[in-house]
Amino acid sequence: MASPVRVWLNRTYAENVFFMDQLRRNPADRAVEIHATHGDPDSPVLAAADTADLEPEGLSPAGYVEYALAQCARRGIDVFVPRLHQSAIVAHRAEFEAAGTALLAPSPQAVALFGDKVIAYEAVRAIGVPVPPWWRVRTAEELVLAVEELEAGGHRACFKPASGAGGVGFRMVSRDPFSLAHLNGFPSPSVPLPLVVEALRAAEEPVDWLVMPRLEQPEVSVDLLTGPDNRVRLAVGRTKNGRRRGFTLHEQWLAPARRIAEAFGLHHLSNVQFRMLGDRPVLMDVNTRPAGGLHQLALCGVNVPWAAVRLALGDDPGELEPPFLGQDYAVVSGPRPLRPVSLPQQRPDLPAVPSPTTAPGPGPAHPSTPAQAPATSAPAGLT
Repeated sequence: MASPVRVWLNRTYAENVFFMDQLRRNPADRAVEIHATHGDPDSPVLAAADTADLEPEGLSPAGYVEYALAQCARRGIDVFVPRLHQSAIVAHRAEFEAAGTALLAPSPQAVALFGDKVIAYEAVRAIGVPVPPWWRVRTAEELVLAVEELEAGGHRACFKPASGAGGVGFRMVSRDPFSLAHLNGFPSPSVPLPLVVEALRAAEEPVDWLVMPRLEQPEVSVDLLTGPDNRVRLAVGRTKNGRRRGFTLHEQWLAPARRIAEAFGLHHLSNVQFRMLGDRPVLMDVNTRPAGGLHQLALCGVNVPWAAVRLALGDDPGELEPPFLGQDYAVVSGPRPLRPVSLPQQRPDLPAVPSPTTAPGPGPAHPSTPAQAPATSAPAGLT
């Protein structure tokens, strides 16, 4: 019997409980044991894992690499899926490989390139992928000039950090004065330009923002699985238009995403996002990690997390094509069990390093009664 595959996810998003579920439900029926670490004891990924640890706070990137190497040795990790300190970790890939751990992450060059959105836009434009106009701003005066140029072209301006993930720091610029309209209803990403200018002038340090036109829906996130030979094994687009979500294999989205992945070494799992500028799709962002919504491709009959683990271990799954495209769906929230608030407990039948003479099956993750659970997202109908 093949020994279990030991996979570690560090400080990842709550949605990756579904990534973990899919690893356990792999089509090869291979036993998978999952280790998770996080800084929050109430993260649902800790509860979903077979073993879990709280991560130490305050480590430098170099210190975190040492911690990660020690975790891999202690836990017998076969595949490490890093999110926190990904750049520092991939720079030490040889050390992890020497310890018997494969990194499910892109090349150091790709991680560094796409860590800075301005440099990434310049590089992507150079290979012929359309990008929106942008300005890099660090002062109030630069912000005002960029906003005025965008508005002169008929666009609404928005800004976000030049480096960062997700929608953190994204705001749309408004010319409306601050009033009760901004305080009614739900919080809005729209902020009056005078307030932004005032905050910038009062700041002790310059910002590093990307200012660009507000892009329109649909938003299409292309999930990619790419081998270390720079050849894409899988590319599927997930569409978002308001509440409605769906899937696409249209080449207007997939072709530029493949070009980016192959040109820049986006090995293993990545995600390339597009939106509309007028009547054409343009690049919005590139993520050098699995997208939080990757599990939704299960609605198309593919288990992408398992294919990625196979690829990381040198078992090439070949080119993958979804057997069908799932119907349109909506994302809803549901409860997930949590561990006790105290130090996370381990599955009692698993030692720190699994014994090579035993191969326990994945079994139920944690049958204990759930505590108050946070909402995590899944497509309607996907369990």
